[in-house]
Amino acid sequence: MIVTVIGLGTFGSKTATRLFEKGAEVIAIDQETELVDKIKERVTHAICVDVTDERAIRSQNISDVDVAIVAIGDNIETSILAVAMLRKLGVGKIIARATSKLHEHVLKEIGASEIVKVEEEMGEIVASKIVAPHVLQRYNFAAGYSIVEIKLGKKFEGKTLVESQIRQNYSLNIVALQKRVPYITEDGKSAFRVEINDSPLPMDIIDADDIVVLVGSEKNFNKLFADLAES
Repeated sequence: MIVTVIGLGTFGSKTATRLFEKGAEVIAIDQETELVDKIKERVTHAICVDVTDERAIRSQNISDVDVAIVAIGDNIETSILAVAMLRKLGVGKIIARATSKLHEHVLKEIGASEIVKVEEEMGEIVASKIVAPHVLQRYNFAAGYSIVEIKLGKKFEGKTLVESQIRQNYSLNIVALQKRVPYITEDGKSAFRVEINDSPLPMDIIDADDIVVLVGSEKNFNKLFADLAES
């Protein structure tokens, strides 16, 4: 997969380097030489070019990429022009960062395939950490629905999945259990290894330190969080 990331601020540079680490061929673009120099050893290609300059951007064969990510957040005009230019060049999938509702609306109107609202999503993450500190990770995969990694703690310690009644009381499904299993190393020392049960059975027991992976609606998660906060 070939991906171009345009705009190498904090969000853009992190996205570019993580994509490269995951095996994508990454073309990182910014008009600031300093930002390009910082990332050039951690992506496939790093290019200093003005994405609103059609001749310059055409020379980089951007139309051949599978996905273009417009990560520009501090200059809305440049962000919009970049998306418009990518559409003109025939890029099939354009993921663009929006910093406001109006910005999002304009990006959609000119052809962005998908919108990323970094500030809004970070706000959700911070709020979740405050309201539900027992949540380790949360992934939103559809409107109002999430996959949550959580430690259920003392309230459910020692109970089987059936006894926990999580499905009956909260309409949440347990899809995996991650346990720390003690063992003795070859040199006789005590240690732990992580084991993931991705097909948990009704009689599997929840330990206090288990990481439990749940799937369900935001409304039902909030009910569980409230009960855990009271326990």
